[in-house]
Amino acid sequence: MGQVKRPGGVTLVAVLTWISGLLDIIGGTLLLFQTSVVATTDAFGGASGLIASAIVSILIGAIVIVVANGLLRGSAVSRMVITVIEVLSIIASIFFAIAYPAGAIGEYFSAAIAVIVIALLWTGRANAFFRG
Repeated sequence: MGQVKRPGGVTLVAVLTWISGLLDIIGGTLLLFQTSVVATTDAFGGASGLIASAIVSILIGAIVIVVANGLLRGSAVSRMVITVIEVLSIIASIFFAIAYPAGAIGEYFSAAIAVIVIALLWTGRANAFFRG
């Protein structure tokens, strides 16, 4: 039996995940360069707080890119990581929609996207691909 072809939905999720990770890295890098500008302010804990936030953002971005690459290769572990992240995103969106009703529409949209991502990762074709 041959290798199962990667479904388009899995490719879409992986590409969007990869872009998200890249944006985290870019944002963290830009924040590192901003620390010298805002070093005298107490916002976000001063310069050390900004540096820590920037480093965390860069690390998260790198992890997300590794997970996205795993999705492209058919890694079941990567699929589980993304599924857990999306379930947590849904829970957070529901919480924020209740806690801050003015922003509920955006939170419902975010939750809907997370549901779509999960659905794309767990279709019959995706299951066959990740079993590979």
